[in-house]
Amino acid sequence: MDLNTIWFILIAILWIGYFVLEGFDFGVGILLPFLSKDDDPAMVDRKRRMMINTIGPHWDANEVWLLTAGGATFAAFPEWYATMFSGFYLALFLILLALIYRGVSFEFRSKDKHPKWRNLWDWGIIIGSALPPLLLGVAFGNLVRGVPIDANFNYVGGFFNLLNPYSLLAGITLMLLCTYHGAVFLGLKVKGELEEKARAAAQKLWLAVVLLLLVLLIATYFTTDALAQLGVNLGVISIAVMVAILLAGYFMRNKKNGWAFIMTSLTITTALITMFMILYPRVMISSISPANSLTIYNASSSPYTLTVLTVIAVIFVPIVLVYQAWSYWIFRKRLTIDSHLEY
Repeated sequence: MDLNTIWFILIAILWIGYFVLEGFDFGVGILLPFLSKDDDPAMVDRKRRMMINTIGPHWDANEVWLLTAGGATFAAFPEWYATMFSGFYLALFLILLALIYRGVSFEFRSKDKHPKWRNLWDWGIIIGSALPPLLLGVAFGNLVRGVPIDANFNYVGGFFNLLNPYSLLAGITLMLLCTYHGAVFLGLKVKGELEEKARAAAQKLWLAVVLLLLVLLIATYFTTDALAQLGVNLGVISIAVMVAILLAGYFMRNKKNGWAFIMTSLTITTALITMFMILYPRVMISSISPANSLTIYNASSSPYTLTVLTVIAVIFVPIVLVYQAWSYWIFRKRLTIDSHLEY
């Protein structure tokens, strides 16, 4: 296995880590107005505070996975970075604005108790949690479907080229999957009425997620060149996507929240592995001509650069993983409505 392939796999792992960890953060944010409903406005605020507290210690660390994925792409495959970030510029800019609004909302919400002030920042959390998975799903859908790239590796389409039925289906599916992932996470992290609401929301979302994933999987084999890449057989990984989401529903109904969370994480993992399997050894597929596609070889940095990056990754990646595992262990306890921590 050469360094180009190793870095392709590493970038795939970084994206998987981001969507597994930040995915439940997004889900909690999307569910904020739905699970906090109450006749008493004060209780609504306390429920929202409780939901935010479940992700308060982790959301900013989880976003590091996105920064690292982008940085690794820039360092290891600069042509991929240049073409993708120029072609998807507007979508990525909107994602950046949403993430900034969301991050500021987490920090500013607790600075004033006035309902209008808190409502302003609550909407920042909701919008900032819904928009990134939607647009990133659209982006990944376009990566496997193919986009217009010319012989100079320049994206020659427009913004609306990206809003095709397949990519929109991928975006909606990812957003809803993150919402379901967040509901399962809340069932694992809270006690009392909110836990029951989270479990009920997860059960309502489950069927929609299953149907969307199934439709997306079928559409992938008709819209992309997955048949040429993976053959007629869907493969163990692709089948695992559906098995994992079915098991997630089973475990959630039987109040085995920990196993349900493992299964939703596995669903996201196997879905992204399937996408990267379809791509490999390409990183961006040209819809104009296969010869114009970017691959792990024509888009990569020099062998020396990849070697240095590998040494750095071997040293620092384990440190980051240990630190993040430690932080989740420290904040592992369930929260109740009487928890008053501010994050």
